[in-house]
Amino acid sequence: MGVSLSTARYLAPASFIFDFAAQQYGLNSKPNMLDIHNRNLSFWSPQPYFIGAFFTPQQFFQVAWLYRLWKLSPNKPNEKKELDEMVKYAPYYAVGNLCIGTWMIFWNTEQLKIANIFVWVNSLTQLFYCFTQLQPMNTKSWDSILTHVVAKSFAGIGVLDLVHNTSVAYFKDAAPSTAIKAITGLGFAGLAAGSDWILGGCLVYDLIALSVGQSIYGSSSWSQMLGGFAVGTAAIVGLRNYIK
Repeated sequence: MGVSLSTARYLAPASFIFDFAAQQYGLNSKPNMLDIHNRNLSFWSPQPYFIGAFFTPQQFFQVAWLYRLWKLSPNKPNEKKELDEMVKYAPYYAVGNLCIGTWMIFWNTEQLKIANIFVWVNSLTQLFYCFTQLQPMNTKSWDSILTHVVAKSFAGIGVLDLVHNTSVAYFKDAAPSTAIKAITGLGFAGLAAGSDWILGGCLVYDLIALSVGQSIYGSSSWSQMLGGFAVGTAAIVGLRNYIK
């Protein structure tokens, strides 16, 4: 899924603008995205303000990344490698923005099963890129760090989006079964085992958001279990990166 530099420089910001506009629609329409959230709860419903708290700083990182995508020059050897990585990521980034922007339209019309298709496409696309395509981070290059932060934060919040939307689309008002509890613990542990501090931190954040949400919407025992999963996920990420 490669594109040229010139295409990347227009495709990426265009997709960002589309997604940002869709988010504003979701926040300001009636009913708004929070109204839909509160009407559709399940065992993977997070505390919604955790999503907003994540979304805001992520936008600043994305704007900085887009600026550097335009600023770096392919004719400067010390910038070309980082720019090549940005261009490589650009179509995956665009797919993510287009999917999440489109998700918002169906979410706010309460067509949750259709909305969920776009969530799955985005989340799997971002995870695929982070685990199979993203080159090792150059900690001496801010541009390389920025690409990793944008890609991994997109993938990290995508995991929360995936479990949340799937649960409300197909299991509204359901309590977590033993299978769901096992899938949650094993799924996050498996992702954590392959994650660095950035993606791993996002996974821990996801579980905390779920734990807090379920303390309000679900049962205290399920909330406490999710909190335990957050601690366990943090331990796996810490151990994995310490050994590495």
